Amino acid sequence: MIKTAHRLNSVQEYYFSAKLREVKAMIDQGLPVINAGIGNPDLLPPPQVVPALTKALGDNKAHGYQSYLGLPELREAISTFYKRHYGVKLNPVSDIMPLMGSKEGILHISMAFLNPGDAVLLPNPGYPTYTSATELCEATAIPYALTAENNWLPDLDELEQMDLSNVKIMWVNYPHMPTGAPATNELFSKLIDFGKKHQILIVNDNPYSCVGYPDKHSIHQVKGSMEIALELNSVSKTFNMAGWRVGMLSGNPVFLKEILKVKTNMDSGMFYAIQKGAIAALETDPSWMLRQDEIYASRRRKMIEVAGKLDVKVLEQQGGLFVWCALNNDLDDKKFVDRLLHEHHIFIAPGSIFGSNGRGYVRFSLCIDEESIDEINQRLKKTVEI
Repeated sequence: MIKTAHRLNSVQEYYFSAKLREVKAMIDQGLPVINAGIGNPDLLPPPQVVPALTKALGDNKAHGYQSYLGLPELREAISTFYKRHYGVKLNPVSDIMPLMGSKEGILHISMAFLNPGDAVLLPNPGYPTYTSATELCEATAIPYALTAENNWLPDLDELEQMDLSNVKIMWVNYPHMPTGAPATNELFSKLIDFGKKHQILIVNDNPYSCVGYPDKHSIHQVKGSMEIALELNSVSKTFNMAGWRVGMLSGNPVFLKEILKVKTNMDSGMFYAIQKGAIAALETDPSWMLRQDEIYASRRRKMIEVAGKLDVKVLEQQGGLFVWCALNNDLDDKKFVDRLLHEHHIFIAPGSIFGSNGRGYVRFSLCIDEESIDEINQRLKKTVEI
């Protein structure tokens, strides 16, 4: 038996990878499972996107290797998108790096900056991939607490009391997943100052800011961000294109050049036609996005009714793709989710998969149609004892 690398000892299979196999097995048995667990948009991309892709398939250069930095017009479209929605000016030549999904960027950044023994500040609760990427690079994961009492924002005064001498990266994610807590420029300004003081790279993961939030924030709106910060973004949530795997990284050109060293050894460029479709998405009129917001707002209202049937407390959220709720009576969130799945054939996400501070919470996805949410409500009318 050939032994695997030691780095895999601390990394487990992604929760949703394993759980969705269980859900699929139940569906294959004929059980009517409704999946309200993951943030996988079910709506279509903007109407001009697929025609842009199909037209591009006929271009002479469509099927060859592409630039590692993407088409110039894709970087230009990203720059225009940031200017239109965030009021941020990014140089399309030097400040932007297209990615095959922002998830790959998390590992690329980690590989570019982390050595074994380095430390990384990770939000708790937060996206599990931050931890996995850290551990795959044999660095030390240091969770920092986010709590409802502090509006799911980091307590920088508390962090200042820690030994930060080995910390290389701090991951932040605003608007926050899974709680939906919005960003503020005041927070970003404090984070930039914190990063400069301790020479810590601040990375904001920002895929949800254009989904339902009236104020769209980017860390680049804050003076000094280009000195110490990077930002990830994508077309996945904003334009219902999660399966396309198109993301973007922006920030200091010196940092991007170092990350490019990793990226150029990991892929051979993004498919030409996908880039053309992504350009069409990024150029979408804001009115289309407002219509998407209305759909999610209507779904949110219905999903809050579901939460009421289950007697869980809905935490206030402005936007995003989820409804984040606190369980009552110290219920175990994973047991709660499993009982809901096996007794009612409804799958939602337990909060503890996002970290210890997610224990006692559950997350409902809004990426299912209203008919499915109505069906959930009907099933729960019979009993609310979960």
